[in-house]
Amino acid sequence: MSNEKLDQLRKRVDELNLELLSLINERALLVQEIGKAKETQGVYRYDPVRERHMLDLIKENNDGPFENSTVEHIFKQIFKAGLELQEDDHRKALLVSRKKKPDNTVIDVKGVKIGDGSQQFVFGPCSVESYEQVATVAAAVKEKGFRLLRGGAYKPRTSPYDFQGLGLEGLKILKRVADEYDMAVISEIVHPNDIETAVDYIDVIQIGARNMQNFELLKAAGAVNKPVLLKRGLSATIEEFINAAEYIMSQGNGQIILCERGIRTYEKATRNTLDISAVPILKQETHLPVMVDVTHSTGRRDLLLPTAKAALAIGADGVMAEVHPDPAVALSDNAQQMDLKQFDEFVNSLRASSFVHI
Repeated sequence: MSNEKLDQLRKRVDELNLELLSLINERALLVQEIGKAKETQGVYRYDPVRERHMLDLIKENNDGPFENSTVEHIFKQIFKAGLELQEDDHRKALLVSRKKKPDNTVIDVKGVKIGDGSQQFVFGPCSVESYEQVATVAAAVKEKGFRLLRGGAYKPRTSPYDFQGLGLEGLKILKRVADEYDMAVISEIVHPNDIETAVDYIDVIQIGARNMQNFELLKAAGAVNKPVLLKRGLSATIEEFINAAEYIMSQGNGQIILCERGIRTYEKATRNTLDISAVPILKQETHLPVMVDVTHSTGRRDLLLPTAKAALAIGADGVMAEVHPDPAVALSDNAQQMDLKQFDEFVNSLRASSFVHI
């Protein structure tokens, strides 16, 4: 074959490549329109019956030289790309998406800004046990210059026989301490019916890991004008986590703080496995502030400092950790809470780090 003939064939292949590209893109636009129509109708995007019909029609009209199996493989890849395009369109439409709102959302909690580039900290006991206990911790936290206080009034526990929290009495204690020390309170609410009462006592509604996909609770939290700290579920993917935040924002409440608190894996060295890479991913995919709970992710006091440093170094907007006056007698999770001396060392070590600004 002459070089001239080879060049002609190659030129024709280039022309066909461009024709195929044009047809694939034209098909993609049609697929996007179909996806929008399905979303309007509430129909699931993937239709296996329709895909089988298209593949059979293509194979019936295949005149070679490709085998039917090869043709089916090629078109399945085209179909898959079209479906992914529909999913990308859906992600772009999410209210929490960075594509929807390029600028960072900044949450103002009684004057404390979360998400504005500063580093914030939340400290407090795992469970509210008494006024004296919470006040003692609050005094130590405030003395260090921090104003965000956590404490569990409602405690969803794995065992029904474990301490379940003081409930409303716990919220009242938190409110009293917050008022006395001019602090803002974060506490978990586990039932939608308790949201209306809780907003009178706390400054941030926490939705815990075990309730990340409690959709009625998410909607109830989205219906009030109060910041929400949403923790990632024990085995939730990042996509599921983002969609849980969308449930809240779709109800009108955009004051959402995402909190990575470790996920459940086969590893037993720590309570959970801290997915530190989730922080930059969430910051890229959403416009919401991201915090890291180093206590529940590790379950170990000796790992609180290095994981806090890692969280801040990778771009987290803040860190949450548990502090108790006497962890040995704590009613819940005593192995993971710092005592006041350890808390002092924890803060001093963080302040000595060049990338930590507190």
